[in-house]
Amino acid sequence: MTAHDYKTANAAKAAPLADPKHPLPAANLDEIAQDIIVFTPSADEVEALLARASEDVIGLAPKEVVLRVMKQNPDTFWAIARRPEHDTAYPNAQGFAAFLLLNDAGLRELLAGRFDGSNPSSELLCRQNQKPAGIYLWCMHGRDGLSAGIPLAFEKMWTPLYREADIFARAITRKGQRFLEIMGFQRRTDYRGQNASHLHILTRSEENESLPLYDRYRPGRNKAPALSVTMARSIEDIMKMIAIRSAVYIAEQACPYLEEFDDNDFCATHLLGYVGEEPAACMRIRTFAGFAKIERLAVRKEYRNTRIAFQVVRAGIELCRVKGYEVLYGHAQRRLVNFWGRFGFKPIPGAPEFVFSDFDYVEIRLDMKASPQSITIGLDPYVMIRPEGRWHMPGILEKSASRPVTRPSVAENAA
Repeated sequence: MTAHDYKTANAAKAAPLADPKHPLPAANLDEIAQDIIVFTPSADEVEALLARASEDVIGLAPKEVVLRVMKQNPDTFWAIARRPEHDTAYPNAQGFAAFLLLNDAGLRELLAGRFDGSNPSSELLCRQNQKPAGIYLWCMHGRDGLSAGIPLAFEKMWTPLYREADIFARAITRKGQRFLEIMGFQRRTDYRGQNASHLHILTRSEENESLPLYDRYRPGRNKAPALSVTMARSIEDIMKMIAIRSAVYIAEQACPYLEEFDDNDFCATHLLGYVGEEPAACMRIRTFAGFAKIERLAVRKEYRNTRIAFQVVRAGIELCRVKGYEVLYGHAQRRLVNFWGRFGFKPIPGAPEFVFSDFDYVEIRLDMKASPQSITIGLDPYVMIRPEGRWHMPGILEKSASRPVTRPSVAENAA
């Protein structure tokens, strides 16, 4: 309900985030509804709620703007009250949740960082009977434990008209970020090909396009011919990589075993590409000071009529950008230089050709920009300890942070 660069007043230091405790949609809505009621407020009630919220939140949209948006779509603003204190004739709302139902143009503006939440244009919003392209959590406010009613307000966004639209939010403080992630919102570096690093997203659509390219495979959920990529995370994943490369390089290209498995596999990152549930491709990434090297791209023969090779390479490029690299280096077989050129790789001028394992190679290079959401010092420390490649979702160590400290530091013991 504020401008793009709004700030929250009276921001408290965030407590450590546990594993999401209250994922949406809430499973205990019947229990919540015994104590909380959600309803569409009158103009006077909206004014009172905004005045109350303005004591905690800087830069709220004025009442006139909120009422204009509500007139276009009443589902925008939901008041929250304790049921024992609520009287239909004399409502006593003490909190609210506000949403903006965005059309395609509105979602594009939001992703581009140009969306003005303090005075949203009607041309970017849906009317009540229109299906939104995305839903923006405009603002939510509640005191004295009334935040327990927020999931009940979110239930209004699970009607048939709205339930397939992903929900977007901006966390301004650590506390706000924790609250969003407890409800299942996740930080994304990319959303359908656009930068989304400034947003938290609650993905509800059937497709997983909002996930990073390098983390889209979910066991048991993929049906052929769907393509997806993930990072090797287990011994079984490493076995799949070995099987693919053995079939391609050792069986098809007659590469000697010791040349193919060259003592670099356990100090590298491996990507696995899937066609449906079948492991179909793999690629290796090794990192050095100032650049990353991609190598050992292999695709099983029966899947070379798919675009899984393209998916794996793009996932590797995105992963390196998120790791902060701006230079990618590789060795391309001369016959495959045009393939790598599709991703922007170019032969290094003046570099000599060379040969190994019976093929002639060319050095190639890709210059790119690091991701705006690259993993750097200064980031939330909980992000830094999440599983590799899954920085966009809370990890197991964040769950451990919810336990009390039982092992104080050496300095404290000495004192």
